[in-house]
Order: sequence, then C-alpha cells, then structure tokens
Amino acid sequence: MSDSPTTAPQVAMLWEDADPDRVLRQRFGLDGAAAAGRWVCSLVGRVWGAHDVVCERIVLSDVNALAWLSTDDGPRLAKWTRSQQRFARLQQLAALTGWLEGEGQPVSALVPTRDGRLQVEHDGVSTGLQRVVRGELLDVDDPAQVWAAGAALARLHLALARWPGGVHLAGSPAYVDPRRALAGRLGTDISQVPAGAGALLRRLLREAPDLSGAPQLVHGDVRSANVLCRGSEVVALLDLEEARADQRVVELARAAVLLGTRFHDWAPVPGGVRHTFRAGYESVSRLSPAESRWFDVVELAASWAMVPTGGDPTGWGSEARAVTTRLGG
Repeated sequence: MSDSPTTAPQVAMLWEDADPDRVLRQRFGLDGAAAAGRWVCSLVGRVWGAHDVVCERIVLSDVNALAWLSTDDGPRLAKWTRSQQRFARLQQLAALTGWLEGEGQPVSALVPTRDGRLQVEHDGVSTGLQRVVRGELLDVDDPAQVWAAGAALARLHLALARWPGGVHLAGSPAYVDPRRALAGRLGTDISQVPAGAGALLRRLLREAPDLSGAPQLVHGDVRSANVLCRGSEVVALLDLEEARADQRVVELARAAVLLGTRFHDWAPVPGGVRHTFRAGYESVSRLSPAESRWFDVVELAASWAMVPTGGDPTGWGSEARAVTTRLGG
C-alpha cells in the first residue's frame, strides 16, 4: 500500500484557461491538489497493489485526469474520467490495447489490477494504469523518425485489420464513406478555400475510383503528440481513445497533414515530411492505385480544413496552396 504524499502534486489544465484547484473541486469532488494526490495514490495502492506510490503531477481536461506516479515498481500513469458515457468504450479500448501489445505493436497497454482487470470502475469514475514509456515525441525534422512513424502506422493498421473484436467501438461515430463525407463538407461553408482549390478538390473527388476495401479500425489521432521515439525507433503509438472505423488511406493522409501537431503547437509540416511519412508506410504496406488517388484527395481536403479563418501565424495556408499547386490547381 502507499503512504500519503508529503507534498501536493503539481496540477495544470491541458487545454482550458481555468483554475485547476477549482476544477478538481467542482468536477472531481476532490478538495484541491493534495487531496487529489492522496486519492490516486490510495487507489493505485489498494487496487493495483503498488507500494511507495507518490503522485508528482496531474493534468486535467474536461472531466478527465492524467497523473504521473512513482512506485516501487517504476513510474506509472493513472488516467481516469468521470464521463460515464465513455465507460463501455474504455473497457473495449483496454482489451484492444492489451491485444495489440500481444501482437507486438508499440502501444501503451494497461497494467492489470491484482484481480486481473484492465479498467476499473468505482465511485463514479473509470480508471486505468499504464507503465511510462521512455522516449521523446516524434521530431518531424528527423527524416529517420518520420520514416519510422509511417512504417509503424502501417504495421498498426495491419494488426488492427486482424482485431477479432470487429470495427464497432462504443461511442465511435458511424462510418461514413469518404466520398460522401467529403461531398458533405464541400456542400457547407468552405469560405477559406480559394475557388481554384475548391474546383480542384471537387474534380479529384469526382474522378477518384471507389475504394474496394472494407473499413477497418484505425488509430484515430496520429500526430507528433502521440508518437514516442528513441533514436530512429518508434517505441509507442499513444492514445487510442479516438480509434474508429475508417479507410486506412484516410488516416494515413490526415496523419501526414497533422503530423507535426502537439498539444499547443499546431503547425503544418512541409511536403517533404509528408512524402517521407508516406514512403515509410509504403515500405511496409503499399497503397493500391485507388488508395493513392484517395491520398491526394484527403491530403488536399485536410490541408485546407486546417487553414484558420482569421490570422494564420503558422502557415497552414501556404502549405495548403503548395499542395494545391502540386496536385494541379
């Protein structure tokens, strides 16, 4: 069992501009940082059997929390939520990541409790515990890491296509064929897209062949914030919480566009980085001719979708225009 921590952990908000102590009280029912640290240390000691547990840091987002812990068996991450509508999904994701780990995929699987559970529901929250994977976030200026990230995504897709649990996960949006999804977006306000780029996108969408493959599970949020590397090796593809059914090429192209984004640093990567990422993917699993055509469609659409309507300090518009020119617009 763990002793109560002698000092309160550092607590911060991931996205929101809010007082974290007030959030702990109002959303989690915990009386500030010290109480939150005691609560999570006690839980991990009782349920997982860990000793000498100390909570060092907690990050909050909406009704979700992530705590960095030290234990007698090494560093751990405890993640919990008060969103009860996500409980069933988290149970499925726990089983999925455990299965992927067994398939040799670089994921952060959950540590079983003393009675073998991967995700624990108690006192109105759902909690999982992970080992800390040592590594650095993907550096998109390192071609070897970018190549490795593409190859790792291809291997993950091949494994996810074998997942025996099917493509439906509780809480995921219903699968929509990419042609219908993009046509729907083009029918709404896309005022940030120049007329020439819009015309090119409509033409590419019209000319793209049908995709013959059935949708499969995909990661859902592949970008630098969720890829850990050591040297030129990908040691973890983190955060499968956005996993859903889709075409693999849709995820590949979107990931190529969003690859450089982190938590508060949303900037595009140049075309050379996207090319290296795709090349790494195709070194493991080649795209079909139809998928190659769809890569262009999704890359163009995703590039323009990231252009803000106001100022553009990080240059999304410049990259979107470069993609448009390269594809013939």
